[in-house]
Amino acid sequence: MLKRLFKPSSNSHLTTSKVIFFGLLSLTLTACGKEAVKVKPPAPAVSIYSIKAQPIGGYREFVARTEAFKEADLRARVEGELIERHFREGSNVEKGQVLLKIDPAAYHAALSAAKADLSSRISGEENAKRNLKRANDLIDDGYISQSDYDRLTTEESQAKSAVKAAQASLEKAELDLSYTTITAPFSGRIGKVNYNVGNIVGPTSSPLATLTISNPIFVSFQVEESFYISYLQEHQGARTAKEAEFDLSLRLPNNTEYPEKGQLNFSDTKIAQGMGTVELRTVFPNPHNIILPGLFVTLIVETLDKEEMALIPQAAVQENQQGKFVLVVGKDNKVKQRHVTLGRRINAMWVVEQGVAIGEQVIVEGLQKVRAGVEVNGVIKHVDPLTGTISDINDKATNSAKANDANISPSAVVDK
Repeated sequence: MLKRLFKPSSNSHLTTSKVIFFGLLSLTLTACGKEAVKVKPPAPAVSIYSIKAQPIGGYREFVARTEAFKEADLRARVEGELIERHFREGSNVEKGQVLLKIDPAAYHAALSAAKADLSSRISGEENAKRNLKRANDLIDDGYISQSDYDRLTTEESQAKSAVKAAQASLEKAELDLSYTTITAPFSGRIGKVNYNVGNIVGPTSSPLATLTISNPIFVSFQVEESFYISYLQEHQGARTAKEAEFDLSLRLPNNTEYPEKGQLNFSDTKIAQGMGTVELRTVFPNPHNIILPGLFVTLIVETLDKEEMALIPQAAVQENQQGKFVLVVGKDNKVKQRHVTLGRRINAMWVVEQGVAIGEQVIVEGLQKVRAGVEVNGVIKHVDPLTGTISDINDKATNSAKANDANISPSAVVDK
């Protein structure tokens, strides 16, 4: 009997399972009744640049070409064999320096013949003068006829003319002999020689070499007739950059800015037919001969009358179907998209004509992580206006201090 009372039922394991199930269900319902705690992610970090101003004037670019300040083709003025060369191609030569020599043998002979002919002509003139002098003493007494007197007068006159012709021949022979020695007409740089020693050259030959002066250097460009007429109306009689109130600068083919400033040097006196343009020429110092004649360059014309305009780094500018835009970080640290109207490009910066204001902050790094309306954590950075390199403000201050201690420019400091 006792064993029957305490014997576990066969359904006891089902009862235990039910108890566990209802216990878990009650815990689940209790947990669902409470709100889940959400953790807010941190704002994305971005690099920002505080927009600064710079004096900017009216601006226009022209495609231009450089020309030598002075250029001379060295040609043979007499025919003969080229026997000497006294310079190295591409070197600088001085005015009057002997450069090339043509075989002078034939011209020495011609000079000797001219001298002998002149001497003979002078003897003939002296004889004719003596005959005429005797005729003058005899004509009054009637010892010679008038026809003989006239003949002697004519012979004396012809003898004088023959002497002058012989003198001219002698001068030509001397000139021809001098032309066998080719000297530099001015100091400059000489180019490639087109004929080697041993070649026969002459007046019909191509230039033997070309001598140039490239310091200063000319830069020629063309402007539309309407633009040129407006320029003349506004600056009547102006022929220099100072009078015309604008700066002239160059951008070289490797996209670097040339440090020297230029001046307007010449404007053509007529409009090119069929082109509707007029050619103008400027002159730039070229002390290191960096600019070679024949280069295509960009001539930048900027007025001296400038106004403060905002500049932004190129890294901050993006583009969509509506045009170019930047992402601006407001005082609430939220991102706003602004479409901008850009002007000229100055090294790594863009001039902004419309869209942003001086002092506002634009994103230069981390653009792919944000969009309009998102809150960000902005870190102010320094942007090198020449190269576009982005660095910390502290790094900029450190470089400036190093540069001041070493008495050099900050751009020359290299961190090791």
